[in-house]
This record gives sequence, structure tokens and C-alpha cells, in this order.
Amino acid sequence: MINVLIVEDDPMVANFNQTYLQDIEGFELMGVSCSIKNAKDMLKRFKIDLILLDVFMPGEQTGMDLLEEIRLEQYEADVILITAAAEVENIQTALRLGVVDYLIKPFEFERFKNALTSYRHTKQSLQQQETIGQDELDLLLNKKMHQANEGESLPKGLTSSTLSAIYEEIRGFAEESFSTDDLAENMSISRVSIRKYLKFLTDIGVVDESLIYGIGRPVYQYKLNKFKCARIKNYL
Repeated sequence: MINVLIVEDDPMVANFNQTYLQDIEGFELMGVSCSIKNAKDMLKRFKIDLILLDVFMPGEQTGMDLLEEIRLEQYEADVILITAAAEVENIQTALRLGVVDYLIKPFEFERFKNALTSYRHTKQSLQQQETIGQDELDLLLNKKMHQANEGESLPKGLTSSTLSAIYEEIRGFAEESFSTDDLAENMSISRVSIRKYLKFLTDIGVVDESLIYGIGRPVYQYKLNKFKCARIKNYL
């Protein structure tokens, strides 16, 4: 059986998903979480194979935040997004983070059933053998999803090698705040260039920016956002 966790804050939608799931063979519902916090607790308590995840959730964290954390913590759980979030940027980010399918509300039962049965078939096929031929693999993989997972292009003037070097330096600060000068002290990169990369990393959410007021001019401080740092993989 495939253990499923539904993460959905709307009771009516959660009930629909639960009813749909019961009509498809091979799946067992482990629970319904109406908050990200509860979903995290369920992931720690039970072996979850598949998460049916909504994007818009109450509280500070969204379903996308949970998806990134699942990847960061390397939980062995697959994710199908079931959400009203139809923005292309959202969909592309989700695909790059490895969701196996993306259902936009409202949807018909047949689309739901297709997503679940396709997932079940792929999972069972891969579990039954140690190696697989190219032809069989091609039948299992969704070509469009594979293409959508290709990396993003960096803004003009930035390079992946320099971005990688700066990111590695930032990781050394762990949860401590740092400034442009802190990075420049240990790198042979100009402060002007470092600021450009920090702006980019702030724009994609990998680092958080704050302005500190003290004696003299205000200083921008940065801090690595461990829940969103997986986003940088799209650009390296």
C-alpha cells in the first residue's frame, strides 16, 4: 500500500480528496493535516510515501515552503500539488522541486485518478527491478515535466561559477548575519559584484535582507534562508 497524507486547510476540499482517494486501489490515507505544522508532525511520526499538498495554507509557511523543506531534509516522500495556484512561476518552481504532478482546482475525478494511478504504476515499476532499459524508462517519465525541470538562466552579467563561490562562502556563516564587507574580506571579488549577487539571491529568496541602523550610515545585513536555499540549484 502507498501511504498518503493530505495537506489541505479547506475541510470540504479535504473531504473530496479523501473520498476520491478511497475509490482508487493501492492507497491508504494516513491522515489529513490542516496546517503546515501538523503536516511536519505527521511526517516525523509516520512513513509517508505521497503527499497531496495545497499551496495556500494558514500561517506564515505555504505549501511551497513545506515542499522545499521536504527536499532540504531529504524526506523520502513524493508530492502531488493540488491547488488553485495557477501562476506559471509557481508551477515551474514546483516542477523543479520534483513534484510528480500538479492539479489545478477545480478538477474532475478522472484527472485526480489519472495522477494517482500513474504515480502508482511508476512507483511499482521502479520497485520491482534494480535496473531499467531506456525504452521502459521513457514510458515512465513525463517528457514535458522533465523539460520544465531544466535550469533557469541567470541575469545578464552573473555567472554560475561566481554564484556558486559566493553561495559557498555564505553557507559558512550558517545562521549568522553577514554584510557585503564580510564576504569581500574572504573573497577576491569586488564589493560591487558581491552586491549584485546578493541582490539576486535576495530576489529568489535564498537570503533575507535587513537594514541595520547604528552609528554612521545604515548597513545591509543578510542571512541565509535555510528553507529556501534549495532554489539556488536551478541556477548552478
